[in-house]
Amino acid sequence: MTGPVVSNTSPLIALEQIGQLSVLHALFERICIPPAVAHEAQPTVPALPEWIEQHHLDQPLGARVLNASLGAGESEAIGLAMELGARRVLLDERQARRLAVILGLEVTGTLGVLLAAKQRGLLTEIKPWLEALIRHEFRISEALLEQVLRSAGE
Repeated sequence: MTGPVVSNTSPLIALEQIGQLSVLHALFERICIPPAVAHEAQPTVPALPEWIEQHHLDQPLGARVLNASLGAGESEAIGLAMELGARRVLLDERQARRLAVILGLEVTGTLGVLLAAKQRGLLTEIKPWLEALIRHEFRISEALLEQVLRSAGE
């Protein structure tokens, strides 16, 4: 797919909290978000950068998305990604990620964004940023933390 990248709230908040929101711009150029994500992110990211574009959904959410018991941001992000033919959707929550994959979307989470930034030379290391995420109460299992660090060569 060649469409835009759509984000849910969690990656925006997590990356803003550790001072790395700009890696999204460096990796993807522009990010599209639905209204629910803009609303949920507002307390942490009050002034969205111009490269984060809010898009309203033209279609009502599909039954599979509505029946998945996701939050408003997750539901709208998946719906917008499908509507725009997004090449990727940024999601952290397990249930939302599973549904997005079932629906044929490419999924990346906050950790994947940091790993991609390291692989592209935008970050020299990611361990300090992972530790910063943990300090901000971002939940990462020990096994996933080790896997990401191994993938990053750290």
